[in-house]
Amino acid sequence: MDITDTDVITTTARVSQSRVVEQLVAGQPTSDGDGVKLTRVLTQPFQYRLDPFLMLDAFGSDDADDYIGGFPDHPHRGFETITYMLNGRMRHRDSAGNEGLLQNGGVQWMTAGRGAIHSELPEQEEGRMAGFQLWLNLPAKDKMRAPWYRDIQSAEIPELVTPEGVKVRVIAGSSHGVQGAMQREVTEPLYLDVHLPAGSSFSQELAGSFNAFVYVYEGEVQIAERLVPQQRMAILKKTPGADGVVIEAKADSRLLLMAGQPLGEPIVQYGPFVMNSQAEIFSAINDFRAGKLGRAD
Repeated sequence: MDITDTDVITTTARVSQSRVVEQLVAGQPTSDGDGVKLTRVLTQPFQYRLDPFLMLDAFGSDDADDYIGGFPDHPHRGFETITYMLNGRMRHRDSAGNEGLLQNGGVQWMTAGRGAIHSELPEQEEGRMAGFQLWLNLPAKDKMRAPWYRDIQSAEIPELVTPEGVKVRVIAGSSHGVQGAMQREVTEPLYLDVHLPAGSSFSQELAGSFNAFVYVYEGEVQIAERLVPQQRMAILKKTPGADGVVIEAKADSRLLLMAGQPLGEPIVQYGPFVMNSQAEIFSAINDFRAGKLGRAD
């Protein structure tokens, strides 16, 4: 789909009762890779509450010293990584032979499965680099599947515009009848990048069983009676009878809206490995040390 072919919808989703904000969370400043400065928005203590989502990092800086080291070769097993680039250029290479250039508005979707070693390195020495990396869990039956990778260029991400001028980029799932660039059967993730003009509102239907959250990366919004300021994650309560969420913009705002079907399985994490038991973690560590992780066989 060409980015110029944005769907202009004439009606909005009918949400009879909006979810409310259960908790506001401020991210934790940290660094990862070769010293890349970022904010860890969704941290390990929230993994069960926001199952199937494991982690969300936000990064953004005009100072090359904050990102120039990038993320040299590192392993993963047992989940998917979704990197969404707002600004900048980053090169992906992995042990399965995949390579791609992640740039403005694009998405990199990698299924680590039984094991992948990859690198994400900047292809710029100045200017702004900003975006997000999300970790999406895999069900136990898929944790040892073969690794998989897809580059999604900006022009391949479907967009819609509501009657109030709200622009929505549908990265995964569906919104207002527009199917996203990616679909997943078990976790059924919804991943929206929503741009709201001041004074506008946006409604999105959500299944009652889904865990959901909003991360405001620009501006300020209101959900029910709660203000959600910039750089805050709002965990949405599973209110009985609520069939979605209604978001009102107090200023020009941009946010991520994510929701997914919880797996309800044990989560055992050790660094870049996320499995269902300690024994599986030990196996992942041993495979990595033995040079087996990321091999094709």
